[in-house]
Amino acid sequence: MQVKKTKYYSCKAGRLARGCQLCVKGEKLVLFVTGLCSSRCDFCPLSDKKLYKDVVYANEMPVTNINQIIKEAKLCDARGAGITGGDPLTKLWRTCFCIRKLKKGFGKNFHIHLYTPLTLVNKNNLKQLYKSGLNEIRFHPKLDNASEWKKIELAKEFDWKIGVEIPAIPGKENQTKKLIDFIKGKVDFLNINELELADNAVWRRKKNIKCKDNISYAIKGSEELAKKLLKYAAQKNIPTHYCTCKLKDKVQLAKRILRRANNVKEKFDTITKEGLLIRGALYPPELVPGFGYHDKLSKLKKVEKKKVLNNLKTIRNKIIRAEKIKAGMIKVDENKLRLITSKAIVKKIKNKDLIRAIVTEYPTFDALELEVELI
Repeated sequence: MQVKKTKYYSCKAGRLARGCQLCVKGEKLVLFVTGLCSSRCDFCPLSDKKLYKDVVYANEMPVTNINQIIKEAKLCDARGAGITGGDPLTKLWRTCFCIRKLKKGFGKNFHIHLYTPLTLVNKNNLKQLYKSGLNEIRFHPKLDNASEWKKIELAKEFDWKIGVEIPAIPGKENQTKKLIDFIKGKVDFLNINELELADNAVWRRKKNIKCKDNISYAIKGSEELAKKLLKYAAQKNIPTHYCTCKLKDKVQLAKRILRRANNVKEKFDTITKEGLLIRGALYPPELVPGFGYHDKLSKLKKVEKKKVLNNLKTIRNKIIRAEKIKAGMIKVDENKLRLITSKAIVKKIKNKDLIRAIVTEYPTFDALELEVELI
């Protein structure tokens, strides 16, 4: 099997799994069903706000019900979903419920894949996932627990695609090759991910961990090992994909963001070719973006948020009357507690109660700012 470069900053041997084909087009909803997990992998990429916490996210949006998940999928024009965690099997009922509802809402061709370690894998759990409509299962075996690897074979009783997905961990070449030897003939594909630095307490305790350069969060040595493993798997005729950090950011995330931007943009927004939104914003003085801004927003109590929002609505009405602005051209942003308008209009507004700015931000639920220019 020949190793080839892809146009997605990655390399492959054989055909990409269906889930990957949709991911590289930005067509997959990322459904994080829980941060709970019993595996405690020391390479876990989750941030502290998700690690070992029972929280649910649809892409960047924290959610509490299935309607919010479906709404986010629609906003991104998703053609499928990747279910992840934590370990989705720790909340199996929730996971199966989401699969069924997504299939019901978007049809049987809505492709769903799921990631899970082997800890909770058994015939009954796999049967429930399959009956719910799961199309593709991806196992995360521990390299130092070969006795669990045989659980992968349980998945062959069901008519779905089976894969193994692992990071390329520097210093673990021999162990990973043993795993590759084991899965030959037992899986439909292998995915090897470039190991990346994570913002969590587990990683912060590690010593002598270095990124490969000053602008990347990819771990030094992971790429070189991944390419060796890719060639090794290709020699065994296992369809394999080496997925880089660059692919996740510059392709998968970027394309998903562009799809969402076209659905969530306001008529006064400007969209860049990357799908970023450029808009005018007016902030209460105590909530101007800066160090700890998002933490401050998240920690506000309901009564405090309500007070800020009521004040913003009053100021908005005053601005509309004073500046003779059409009501649809200036709105209250209830998530980030600010007013938003066009770049041109914000420059004209004269109001001493709010701080004016021109912002460039992602079209995601959290609307993460890339640039804030106070004016």
